[in-house]
Amino acid sequence: MSNFSVKKVAVLGAGVMGAQIAAHCVNAKVQVVLFDLPGKEGTPKNGIVLKAIEGLKKLSPAPLGDKEDAALIQVANYEDNLDQLADCDLIIEAIAERLDWKHDLYKKVAPHIGQNAIFASNTSGLPIHQLAEGFDADLKARFCGVHFFNPPRYMHLVELIPTEATRPEILDQLETFLTSVLGKGVVRAKDTPNFIANRVGIFGMLATIHQAEKFGLSVDVVDDLTGAKLGRAKSGTFRTADVVGLDTMGHVIKTMQDNLKDDPFAAVYKTPDVLAKLIEKGALGQKAGGGFYKKVGKEIQRLDFASGEYVAGGAKAADIIARILKEKDPVKKFKALRESTNPQGQFLWAIFRDAFHYIAYHLESIADNARDVDFAMRWGFGWKIGPFETWQAAGWKQIAEWVKEDIDAGKALTNAPLPAWVFEVDGVHTAEGSYSAASKKFVPRSNLDVYKRQEFRAPVLGEGAVDATKAGTTVFEDDSVRLWHSGDEVLVVSIKTKMHVIGQGVIDGLKRALKEAEQNFKGLVIWGTDAAEGGAFSAGADLQSALPAFMAGGAKALDPLIKDLQNTFMAMKYSNVPVVAAVAGLALGGGCEMALHASRRVASIESYIGLVEVGVGLIPAGGGLKEAAVRAAKEAKGNDILQFLKTGFTNAATANVSKSALEAKAMGYLKEDDIIVFNPYELLHVAKVTARSMFDAGYRAPLQRPVPVTGRYGWATIRGQLVNMRDGGFISAHDYKLGDMIAEIVSGGDIDQGSVVSEQWLLDMERKAFLELLNNPKTQERIMGMLQTGKPVRN
Repeated sequence: MSNFSVKKVAVLGAGVMGAQIAAHCVNAKVQVVLFDLPGKEGTPKNGIVLKAIEGLKKLSPAPLGDKEDAALIQVANYEDNLDQLADCDLIIEAIAERLDWKHDLYKKVAPHIGQNAIFASNTSGLPIHQLAEGFDADLKARFCGVHFFNPPRYMHLVELIPTEATRPEILDQLETFLTSVLGKGVVRAKDTPNFIANRVGIFGMLATIHQAEKFGLSVDVVDDLTGAKLGRAKSGTFRTADVVGLDTMGHVIKTMQDNLKDDPFAAVYKTPDVLAKLIEKGALGQKAGGGFYKKVGKEIQRLDFASGEYVAGGAKAADIIARILKEKDPVKKFKALRESTNPQGQFLWAIFRDAFHYIAYHLESIADNARDVDFAMRWGFGWKIGPFETWQAAGWKQIAEWVKEDIDAGKALTNAPLPAWVFEVDGVHTAEGSYSAASKKFVPRSNLDVYKRQEFRAPVLGEGAVDATKAGTTVFEDDSVRLWHSGDEVLVVSIKTKMHVIGQGVIDGLKRALKEAEQNFKGLVIWGTDAAEGGAFSAGADLQSALPAFMAGGAKALDPLIKDLQNTFMAMKYSNVPVVAAVAGLALGGGCEMALHASRRVASIESYIGLVEVGVGLIPAGGGLKEAAVRAAKEAKGNDILQFLKTGFTNAATANVSKSALEAKAMGYLKEDDIIVFNPYELLHVAKVTARSMFDAGYRAPLQRPVPVTGRYGWATIRGQLVNMRDGGFISAHDYKLGDMIAEIVSGGDIDQGSVVSEQWLLDMERKAFLELLNNPKTQERIMGMLQTGKPVRN
């Protein structure tokens, strides 16, 4: 086994992508140095880089998991600091898409690159073999393309593009680093213009614009048809173009025009007149205040193709087409679209047909196999299902016949026939692998060691992958939970409720899981089967299911349920085997409290953790405030506890939610020894390894300790600040009441400063306050508002 480790990365170019790639390296605790040109005379030498780093703090969505980490990015310029490249293991170039500029920079940096370093370009489409021209043989062998998608922290896709000279082990090392350390989904692309995702995606956008004009559809209708209704980014086609930037889109199109003159689809690569006119006017999309859409006051107006003017927008898909798109059976759905006489139905069939025609024709030249095309579109363009998967699900042979008929009838964008292999297979994804048009066989997935860390790899439709909801050996299952294991001495509890909300069924399931784990396993892991697909860890208590009991017996009817929840979480905290919470996505309210009571937390970088109960007029009652008091007392180490209590109080009183796992650490929801995982597909593996290693290291349940509290001194101090906020009009009277209750609980109540209480004392205070609030009309307004609209009511 040889350990390739990337200890230090250099990023060349502090533009939008370069700065964000550097930020994500810092997120992952990789030392990074960011280079750019030296500042002009009279300005700071590293002014360009420093300005870019300041810009990172203001960007939304945030590139940094914790804004304070911006200070960890080292600054450099090409004049004074090229010697810093010598100890970098990976150098990523991310300057503007000009071949001549890149070559000039390469000449400057090449002599300073370490003899074992990997050199890569983040070009979005320039030929990698042309970029490598002028390198000596040794550097050529260590050079490749590494194409991140914007924004790099959030977009899962990275395309890895070798040249013929790139050494295979270089690609394996880079794929391992990108996958596990930076948390990416790596697709290896061939060195063809725009690689895979932009090649297929931009073609799709051009074909969509062409067909929209042909069928006379407006941009808002097209976006409604091609967004969430197709399982794609809700911004659809034209809004996505505005967000990306019409100049950026124009550049990618130009790369296709310049390099794909012999492509039978070359006519489609012509910049659409409507796009060319917008670029000419400087209407470059969102960043310029207008593109296909323009915000006028509070109204979002759309461009009218015919007049070139902006008009009222907001039109939606026709009801009949919306109904077709809701059809669960893809075979029936595509038959209905093909046979539709409605222009919107004809438009949808046309854009699907064009996409199927294109990917089939070009599969051999752009990708190793069909799976890579599907992953590229899913991870790079936000599609739920890739284009080959869509085709296969809709009936491979029937769709192939229909596409052929349209080509023969002159309805397609080109008369180039479908390749022969299309009619020789009955789908591209099978249990043995995905179809490679280049090698004329089904190829299995990569077997790099890094993928052993993914118990359930990203599936593709048709390959028959193991379904995480049915995997392993089931110990117990009902409507709320499934307890299961994979024969590896760790019990897993997977919550099955919508957004994994916690009701009586989940509480009972957790109790059963604890008992089973303590008797027969080394540890217990709480993990959601949809964790890698953006699912919630738990969105908190199931208010809806508690309503009938409340309506029948009032607040006191919920007392046993809350007591049961508190006792279950305490049993987790003091379990005889380690309980590991594998957190990803939302961990709100009771979900946050469940994580707080685990022995250890293993959290995906994209974890959004917080106690949000005040939003529905309640206070946390599952031990969240108790834990704030316990942790503050522990951190104070004999000093004034109030100073350490402020964060926990403020988090709960303002319903503050972390925007990343790194921020959750800064907020105190995650502890210093909790583990942050960057690839959500590795979450379960790391959680299981953590539980086993804790057990094997001789894990003992912690002893229950008394909790020193601030008493009425702490409560009065916080209350004074709340009074000022209420009287200044910053918070409502009900917000004041909630804040005061939270202050009372975390302070331990109306007792002397320095008093010592039990955890149960604090839990009883939580429960009493929660039940009192349930009877409060203002709280009831907030609860009903949330249940009816999904939005918090401010009263």
